[in-house]
Amino acid sequence: MVPPIEKSLKLSSTKKVFWVALFSVAMAYFEAAVVVYLRAIFYPNGFDFPLAMGPDSIIITELGREAATILMLVTIGFLCGRSKPERFAYLLISFGIWDIMYYVWLKVLIGWPSSLLTWDILFLIPLPWVGPCLAPILVSIAMIWAGWWIVRCHDRGFVPQFPVWAWFGEIAAGLIIIVSFIWDFNNIVSGGYPDVFRWDIFLIGMIAGIGLFLFMIKKQSMRY
Repeated sequence: MVPPIEKSLKLSSTKKVFWVALFSVAMAYFEAAVVVYLRAIFYPNGFDFPLAMGPDSIIITELGREAATILMLVTIGFLCGRSKPERFAYLLISFGIWDIMYYVWLKVLIGWPSSLLTWDILFLIPLPWVGPCLAPILVSIAMIWAGWWIVRCHDRGFVPQFPVWAWFGEIAAGLIIIVSFIWDFNNIVSGGYPDVFRWDIFLIGMIAGIGLFLFMIKKQSMRY
């Protein structure tokens, strides 16, 4: 007979995804609330470029907050997954939901962004990332889909195996996407307005990453 406490820990993947999603939605609200406060202080007339660079103490605090956010998402993946691929899958799901809901909460709280093509400052580590809100949302949708596929594989009784070259390929695709976000960083840090977003670079990274993942899915399907 399974002890009650041990039995309670054996949640189905569907229930795990539900609780991960709930955590991510709440975490997104928490971050959106912080951004609302920051914009009220540094952008009383509404957020826009050029960036209002606060004192060094505020910038350092923001960098720490971003690092803590990533650590929290990694922790969720580690706690929920039963294998390395599944831990990574829950990280992808949590990250994707958090990122999308962050914009949803900002829209609810302050009516921003006005459209999916509104420019935003996305990240500060290691350089400022900027781009239309639609770009990170597309990345997040792909992350949720990939993470859900890996989780479902575990439910079917097998652990997806990705060769090292595939991991490096996905990392390379991710770096290409990041390049599209930091392409104009010199202009941003010097107090300028962002230029035209490099959708060409972004789409190369997206197509490469999704294409490689679909290729690996096909190989996994042939094995099982």
